[in-house]
Amino acid sequence: MNKISHDSETPARGQQVISACAFIHRSFDGVEKVFLAKRAATKKFLPGVFELPGGHIDFGEEIVAGLTREIREEFVMGVEVGDPYFVFTYTNEIKGSHTIETQYFARFTDPLENIVLHPEDHSSFEWLSYDEVVTRKNEIRPEAYVPHDYADDPEYLGILRGFELLQGKGLNFG
Repeated sequence: MNKISHDSETPARGQQVISACAFIHRSFDGVEKVFLAKRAATKKFLPGVFELPGGHIDFGEEIVAGLTREIREEFVMGVEVGDPYFVFTYTNEIKGSHTIETQYFARFTDPLENIVLHPEDHSSFEWLSYDEVVTRKNEIRPEAYVPHDYADDPEYLGILRGFELLQGKGLNFG
């Protein structure tokens, strides 16, 4: 399937946008890891930043169906989407929009060797453990493109929260 749009850069001045991302996880030799894709350096919004795969949900589209579509478009992979676990908002200055993003647990349903990258979207991908995400946070979420403290970076916090929930750490009400 061909990638048909580049929604992170399509103008949407003053609009509310819905986005969904997948915390695609898998155990490698007993170590739980998450699939992170590195945005292409040519992207106007967050170039070179590692992200959970996903994207914008089309008007009238069911959110899980949209997330499944995005994964298929971006990586030519099927995905089984589980429960949502993290929600946050951000402003995209390139689009001029405000985004509400929901992160879901997920697993690839196709063999990992079938992953395809579209160079206009992503330059690479990695499977990283919790410790690797923490150790490499400067590389994963470069300060040049994510100008706030890591304690305030919602995508980074969502990745950490995904690992915490997989490790059985309970709900947080504070």
